Amino acid sequence: MKKTIEWTCGLLAACALFAIMALTFFDVTGRKLLSNSIPGSLELTELLMVVVIFAALPLVSLRGEHIVFDSLDHYLPAAVRKMQRMLMHGVCCVCLLALGYLMWQTGGQFLETGETTAQLKILKAPFMYGMSALCVVAGLIHLGFAFKPSAPADEAEGGAL
Repeated sequence: MKKTIEWTCGLLAACALFAIMALTFFDVTGRKLLSNSIPGSLELTELLMVVVIFAALPLVSLRGEHIVFDSLDHYLPAAVRKMQRMLMHGVCCVCLLALGYLMWQTGGQFLETGETTAQLKILKAPFMYGMSALCVVAGLIHLGFAFKPSAPADEAEGGAL
């Protein structure tokens, strides 16, 4: 399952990021050489940024690369660190699942009202549903980590500064 999430979310984020790069290149080239930019390029960039950010969320969760304040951890007993880790992953799980639920509800409202982008008239609902699904995936990852035995600091994938 880990490989599937990494591959799917990584491909989604990479394709969206490449599309942003290509769109920006052609938009700037058209603006400088032809005095004409691509209509709706800002809207497309905004929507693609949503894809990049929310596709990366499960990857960051899976790899344990969220920002962590661990300066005091070495002073805490192992049992307290374990409870702290379980609590932190539990809170992240609940928040991400709740956010996913709210985004799904908003997507439904957008679908009912036909909410679209201003210039290109692209439906917003599919993006809200995608954001919701990716939040739920990240939430489930945190749920799994809440009950997983902790790895020693040397084996964790995320690095400390």
